[in-house]
Amino acid sequence: MDPSFWKGRNVFITGHTGFKGSWLSLWLQRLSARVVGYSLPAPTVPSLYEVADVKSGMVSITGDVRDYPRLRESLEKHRPEVIFHLAAQSVVRLSYEDPIDTYSTNVMGTVNLLEAARRLPGKTAVVNVTSDKTYENNEWVWGYRETDRLGGHDPYSNSKACSELVTQSFRDSFFAAGGSSAKAIATARAGNVIGGGDWTRDQLIPDVMNAFHEKRPVVLRNPQATRPWQFVLDCLDGYVTLAEKISADGARYTGAWNFGPHPEDTLSVQNVVEGLIGKWPGKASWVQDANSHPHEAGSLRLDTSKTMLQLGWKPRLRADESLDWIVDWYGRYFQGADPKALCLEQIGRFENAKPGL
Repeated sequence: MDPSFWKGRNVFITGHTGFKGSWLSLWLQRLSARVVGYSLPAPTVPSLYEVADVKSGMVSITGDVRDYPRLRESLEKHRPEVIFHLAAQSVVRLSYEDPIDTYSTNVMGTVNLLEAARRLPGKTAVVNVTSDKTYENNEWVWGYRETDRLGGHDPYSNSKACSELVTQSFRDSFFAAGGSSAKAIATARAGNVIGGGDWTRDQLIPDVMNAFHEKRPVVLRNPQATRPWQFVLDCLDGYVTLAEKISADGARYTGAWNFGPHPEDTLSVQNVVEGLIGKWPGKASWVQDANSHPHEAGSLRLDTSKTMLQLGWKPRLRADESLDWIVDWYGRYFQGADPKALCLEQIGRFENAKPGL
């Protein structure tokens, strides 16, 4: 990341009221960017967006990415130089409950965003945030590379693969020229993003922290499932680095990019939970959920070789450090600390951290 790049930069974030969107908004505000957010109201109660007063340092627009006229009007009014497209239905289990909402948001939301962006005058860099789950999962023991086949068993994963294909089509049809005056677009495929301030339904860290706080056992659906766990600021550091690169040379840095942890930090759910139990100051435990649940991948790994070699990006926190930061954030929050101050403190610490490889 180059902090000087963002000073005074016009940035537009879809999905800014979500977990990652809130952290990204706070970080870009700290870097003196002019931040505009476009999103539905905060998706959880509580939400990091509300408790950390994220909106006070930015322009916040309430809108649905499926509403093309409103989205296009908002983009034309604010003329962003960089767009981060984070708005999505992002939970696998919810996609089984409402596949129509999942596909309409994740696919047509991408179509609307890219169509509106391509009609903006001047130069614009677009980072479409998809998922590590875009890959056709063969339960391999090695990491998926950007050239591996897309797919997805569940509606969420499949819809994100569709978003990748939509982006490829727009890139090839409308964004392919590159050069100093053209639009530039890339996709970011991140692992399971974890950090303080997440209250997303059916996600591991919120479930664990709520159980710890309420002094009850954590109920795990699939403790042996492995995922590429990644601290939220490492992930966002990747997004902003990618935005800087495609702004400078869209033709060279277009395409898909994996952002994930060091290979040794691809851990099982049980590993993560027991790591958190060991760091939590109070009594904590977990139990196996005996109920049946919809299909979720058993093993998922990412190969980030391309990203590290060509973008020069590396994760700064190892898994054990990430768990320390998470326990610190939630522990202090439950004791009454100001959430915004907690976020800004961790952002400052992260900026001074060295890559942990």
